Amino acid sequence: MVMAYAGRPVRTALEIGAGTGKATRLFAQRGVTVTATDPDESMLAELRKHVPANVRTVRAAFEDLRPDERYGLVYAAAALHWTRPEDRWSRMAALLEPGGVFASCGGPFRLADPAVEEAVRAARTPFLRSDEIPSPDGTPPGHDMQWPGTELQRSEWFTDVQQSVIGRRLTMSAPDYVGHLSTISAYLVLPASEREQVFSRIMRVLPGRVEVAADITVHLARRRHES
Repeated sequence: MVMAYAGRPVRTALEIGAGTGKATRLFAQRGVTVTATDPDESMLAELRKHVPANVRTVRAAFEDLRPDERYGLVYAAAALHWTRPEDRWSRMAALLEPGGVFASCGGPFRLADPAVEEAVRAARTPFLRSDEIPSPDGTPPGHDMQWPGTELQRSEWFTDVQQSVIGRRLTMSAPDYVGHLSTISAYLVLPASEREQVFSRIMRVLPGRVEVAADITVHLARRRHES
């Protein structure tokens, strides 16, 4: 989808908040030279175990990146909400070649069985009322264009903003599901002792395997050509 949108060969890419590198691998396997960035060295250490030689890693938050090099693609997979809103899009544009592509993907990760979802909600409530990420700009859930597409549409730096939804259902083990929860910001900001308790409580109410509705919303935009 990203490559088709680009309409030209994408040779270099910068990833923001690469984590353990699931998205990194997809682009690297297509022959793109990826620079994967993340502020957490332990995440990058895990990423390096699974990526090919055309991936370079840089320990840095988005705000610490300097536009010494411009890329054909800059992307973030479920990580853009960690970036500061101040000058977000001018910073992004400075990292992109004119006509280059910005891509962001993410979406809620919900248990498909309402009874299991309710049991998990009850288990986490003493520590966390909700584990969903609210829209950073307040866009309501039913709006035709969701964040960050809403911000991209208002930005002077980007054009041709597109939004697509890829339907996805997954089945995974209870430990893998809890492992996924451990990457979600609502849990990451809890004190370590509370995180351990909430994960233990959730594990106790989960069946051995769970079905998850994990639709992915993809936003694409093109960096305007400089005048």
